Amino acid sequence: MHKKVNAWLNENYIHGKMLEELIICNIRRVDIMTKTITAVLNIKYPILQGGMAWVSEAKLAAAVSNAGGAGIIAAGGRTPEYIREQIKLARTLTDKPFGVNIQLMAPNKEEILAVVCEEKVSFVTLGAGNPVPFFEKLKNSGVKVIPVVPNVKLAKRVESAGADAIIVEGMEAGGHIGSLTTMALMTQVIPEVDIPVVVAGGFADGRGLAAALTMGAAGVQMGTRFLIAEECAVHDNVKAKLLEAADTDSVVTGQSIDHCVRGVKNKFSLSFISLEKQKISEEELVKLATGTNRLAAVDGDVENGMVQAGQSLLPLRKIEPVAKIIEDIVAEANKCFKETAGLVL
Repeated sequence: MHKKVNAWLNENYIHGKMLEELIICNIRRVDIMTKTITAVLNIKYPILQGGMAWVSEAKLAAAVSNAGGAGIIAAGGRTPEYIREQIKLARTLTDKPFGVNIQLMAPNKEEILAVVCEEKVSFVTLGAGNPVPFFEKLKNSGVKVIPVVPNVKLAKRVESAGADAIIVEGMEAGGHIGSLTTMALMTQVIPEVDIPVVVAGGFADGRGLAAALTMGAAGVQMGTRFLIAEECAVHDNVKAKLLEAADTDSVVTGQSIDHCVRGVKNKFSLSFISLEKQKISEEELVKLATGTNRLAAVDGDVENGMVQAGQSLLPLRKIEPVAKIIEDIVAEANKCFKETAGLVL
């Protein structure tokens, strides 16, 4: 039988070569799908909701988890008591896994970490600092650890330290950003580690999810896309601002002081960028920016506050329930897979 197959392949080299490539492609695809974050977090779809400060609360996190993704409660700017309250509230709204995002530059990170361990949430995402010293305590409490890392070097370091997965976030994302694009991070980080890699930055639809999975990502994290969800607590003025935004309305502040934050063009962001060009001191710039995220997200001042959002703005077309948003993303991703299934170079 094998001799006949080999003879056929030899006689039909071109077709045989295509078959060989197709087999290799399918093997790679199986490998991709076995590394998906769904297995790590016991969720249905490889979609994480971003931990957005002042925005990601229990109601949004629970809605995402109920819809098959992984919801996240943001601890940024919050007290330990608030986080405990939100965890307990989320548990009344869902029986699915959800996590907490902890900013490691926060002065009360140890207290919040203690709450997370006591409450035994499913997982944490850790950013803005060195996450390794916190691994042991979290793992001893049964909490899965998913650090946010900016490059290959740190990806390998946290993998060696026992991270369950990692998140890499491109500069297309909203809020605090690094210097590499999402594509560059996927290209360079994914092949270098064996743990699942979730990618963030610019993902807002099913085409993006399909592209990330095809690149070998374990899943995607979306923040901006969920800002216009019905269940999102962000001020209605922010939702309206995002719905009217054009594709070129994303800007980055803080580049002159190496503290880059991406948001939407408005009075504050354009004024801030203008002051940066005038060489205003770092101290003055930091003072101007302090509290502006909350001013927009909570108080609804979308002209004098920083409306943090990523670059993919046009997919934000209407306010919908989280379940509908995720349903559409998954359907579009599956459509992409079906349409490209026969493509072989």
